[in-house]
Amino acid sequence: MNKIFDITIIGGGIVGTAVAFSILKEKNVALLLLEAEPSLAAHQTGNNSGVIHSGLYYKPGSLKAINCATGRELLYSFCKENNIPFDRCGKIIVAVNEEEITALNLLEERGKANGLIGIKRLSAEEIKKFEPHATGIDGLYVPQTGIVDYIAVTNKYAELIRNNGGEIKTNSRLSSVKNDGEKLILLTADEEYKTKFVVNCAGLQSDRIAKLFGVDPKLQIIPFRGEYFKLKKEKEYLVKNLIYPVPDPRFPFLGVHFTRMINGGVEAGPNAVLAFKREGYKKTDLSFRDVVEMKLYPGFWKMAAKYYKMGFQEFRRSFSKELFVKSLQKLIPEIQVDDIEVGGAGVRAQALERDGKLVDDFRIVEAERMVHVLNAPSPAATASLSIGKTISDMVIKKFSNEVKKL
Repeated sequence: MNKIFDITIIGGGIVGTAVAFSILKEKNVALLLLEAEPSLAAHQTGNNSGVIHSGLYYKPGSLKAINCATGRELLYSFCKENNIPFDRCGKIIVAVNEEEITALNLLEERGKANGLIGIKRLSAEEIKKFEPHATGIDGLYVPQTGIVDYIAVTNKYAELIRNNGGEIKTNSRLSSVKNDGEKLILLTADEEYKTKFVVNCAGLQSDRIAKLFGVDPKLQIIPFRGEYFKLKKEKEYLVKNLIYPVPDPRFPFLGVHFTRMINGGVEAGPNAVLAFKREGYKKTDLSFRDVVEMKLYPGFWKMAAKYYKMGFQEFRRSFSKELFVKSLQKLIPEIQVDDIEVGGAGVRAQALERDGKLVDDFRIVEAERMVHVLNAPSPAATASLSIGKTISDMVIKKFSNEVKKL
């Protein structure tokens, strides 16, 4: 292709499309978005539980907290304006023993620090008013939480990108890069694209894309598969909206929970199992390259030494429906093994530093004529319009300062 693009986005998930949409709202540029898969939102965006997060869990002042608060309200408004179905249904967090009340107190304090108005403590009796089949000794109601279909949101971003003159190419996996000093030349299996500026929003492949461009990401993506069950149709009455446990502060995951889906049905999960392929949605999925890279990375072994007990428990639960149900029974005691069936799965791109530290916040790295989004953890989908604007502002400023007009 002879055309020279001003800006190219690599990655067609919700973050990549939100960045492209934000750029085109602000600046008239020749923009290209490249997606490796046949469709947009094929991985993390299209395989999550569809929750619009409140911002309850995040450290006040962090990029996650700031962008979640702003992005949540922007997303609700966007969905309303574009007729995308959503439900601001709220959720409850349930403490099932005395040991969890301290953590619930901290969550309530953090929620208030993050500006959540209307969060409310619930007694055991009040829990039943929100979720008649849930049981706990203490609880917290969070009204800002909602549900949506993030594939629908991403496709609307894509429609608006095209309406504003942007181009989107699917089935376009980046294989190599050349730099002639003025242009970056991006090669896929079928095409060659010339661009002045690149934004890496490649999710599960973000560290590898950074390396293709000669940038040391100083982290590695470790994939964790989250497996879901779903309630059988005749048992969906057990859950009205969203029921979460009090998360164990020692671990980086929220624990199995119940989520009503915007398109119907109720999911139960996920667990958090180390995957042996970056896009490994099945237990049998295996990539020799992914496993070798993981095992050779010093941070992996340091993480494993810290979390091996939790990891073993998650593997056991992955292969035992009975153990999975036992976890669910802490929230809804009457649920039984026969009440659930196998659902879908998603893979979380967990960024890990060489010292074994899990990267918990957004990690965005700038290089000459490039911006690399190396870590975009939950609530990236909720915060997509806000984080998209943040990255867009960064890109436009760098583009103006660094790019020669050809």
